[in-house]
Amino acid sequence: QVQLVESGGGLVQPGGSLRLSCSASGSTFYAMGWYRQAPGKQRELVALIFSSGGTNYGDSVKGRFTISRDNAKNAVYLQMNSLMPEDTAVYYCTARRIGSNDWGQGTQVTVSS
Repeated sequence: QVQLVESGGGLVQPGGSLRLSCSASGSTFYAMGWYRQAPGKQRELVALIFSSGGTNYGDSVKGRFTISRDNAKNAVYLQMNSLMPEDTAVYYCTARRIGSNDWGQGTQVTVSS
């Protein structure tokens, strides 16, 4: 049974930083990453990282967020810098297997003064 456990969300002031972590168990994954969903908006890509090391970033976070992965631990991390109020959302960890996407329960990130 696949399980994704997220941590690291919280409240931060504009311009601040947060680091999200996600640990996966129960399978091996060719890609892991993060999506986010703000109230009234569709879920959108934040960042993905493949087992090869390749990455994809959403346009709104390029240059501010950095994704990394520990393949041995099946863990993925998201370093978020220069946070803005528009980054406020629930952040969901995702892990991709052949024929299936798995999701964590989400962690709230709130950027506010």
